[in-house]
Amino acid sequence: MTTERPLRVAIIGAGPAGTYAADILSKTDLNVSIDIIERLPAPFGLVRYGVAPDHPRIKQIIVALANVIGRGDIRLLANVNVGEDISLEELREHYDAVIFATGSFKDADLDIPGIDLEGSFGAADFVSWYDGHPDVPRTWPLDAREVAVFGVGNVALDVARILAKHVKDLMPTEIPANVVEGLSASPVTDVHVFGRRGPAQVKFSPLELRELGHVPDVDIVVYPETDYEFDEASLEFAETNKQQKQVVKTLTDYALKEPGTASRRIHLHFLQSPHEVLGEDGKVVGVRVERTALQGDGTVKGTGEFIDYPVQAVYRAVGYWGTEIEGIPFNGVKGTIRNEGGRVVDESGEHLPGYYATGWIKRGPVGLIGHTKSDASETIANLVEDAPALYAETKATPAGLSPDNVLRLLKSRGVPVVQWADWEILDAHERAIGEPHGRERIKVVPRERMTEIALSRIADNVSP
Repeated sequence: MTTERPLRVAIIGAGPAGTYAADILSKTDLNVSIDIIERLPAPFGLVRYGVAPDHPRIKQIIVALANVIGRGDIRLLANVNVGEDISLEELREHYDAVIFATGSFKDADLDIPGIDLEGSFGAADFVSWYDGHPDVPRTWPLDAREVAVFGVGNVALDVARILAKHVKDLMPTEIPANVVEGLSASPVTDVHVFGRRGPAQVKFSPLELRELGHVPDVDIVVYPETDYEFDEASLEFAETNKQQKQVVKTLTDYALKEPGTASRRIHLHFLQSPHEVLGEDGKVVGVRVERTALQGDGTVKGTGEFIDYPVQAVYRAVGYWGTEIEGIPFNGVKGTIRNEGGRVVDESGEHLPGYYATGWIKRGPVGLIGHTKSDASETIANLVEDAPALYAETKATPAGLSPDNVLRLLKSRGVPVVQWADWEILDAHERAIGEPHGRERIKVVPRERMTEIALSRIADNVSP
């Protein structure tokens, strides 16, 4: 399908979801002009700020994302906060369609007594800190010897591993300097990971779980006498599901190991449900869990038996939650934008013309990064189907449709827009300050510093 003018599309979010959507849209028969608008001064979203620094294999996805944004037919407008620097209504004056790819970065709630005590944290906030996210504080309270982590997904493993790992073993990674300083002073000796259900129901990926056993001077402790149980449904699932079979085998290997002599330990507890965070003088001093029992179908039920563990910090890794966008229908049960197949809809199911969603803000924080490709394909297919109506019913003004005009508007407001060429300057700078230390890069953390470097407003030899 062709037309005299390009269909102007804005994609909000430069992470995998937004970038895959842009790539797929650019390869359709539509004549399109695509801008990816990103709130932070750097692109790549979850891969840059949500993947643990000691997982460079996953971070290699950045190479593929950079190839898409950097090839020249998709424009990056980073360091632009929709809702502050430009309103959604103003955005629609410049674009025929808007795709939300804003992800899920907030922590889901855990409604138990004491969860708000000092020393209780959301895992998402901690991940943002150790990944150098510019919107979180540069310091983190790391004064606990014993820590509890609630959750049995990969984020819980990441949090446990980063807390327990000796900082010298993180030094080959892109870990920021302030995170090195914080972790170096941590007195942690024991990290307890708690799962409500049994070992056959955990959501760890096999590779992440195996990697845990290779962390230097960290023992993995499993409790086969009390926590390692299976019912009929669990056994069947572990046998028929290839990934879960590998997970159970790895957990079994850990359970059969003799106690080690490492200076730090990660304890994996199953069939123990968070009941309360215990406090004293407003601070975390322990957690109370309820032992659960398998019911034959893989589900569990509380037994009324409670166990207390002394800890001085608690991290909840029970899921992520999307951020509500003013004026866009939000599903408060799922933490997503209301949508059908990526088309944003109101409570009655009516499509809001010109609005679409993709990625975690569309489907919720489930699946791996690669799943966002198929997710984006569905959204883009529906947008392409809607293209005739988008041309006919656009809110974009004739003046606003020029790609230069949105940039002109932002610059008139003093917004320091970071484009792809500017990001390449910041990218080169991070690599340059990492090179003398034998590291691929050292992340720059403060937003202002990132922007100054990207826009070449300060000398090249600034510190990280």
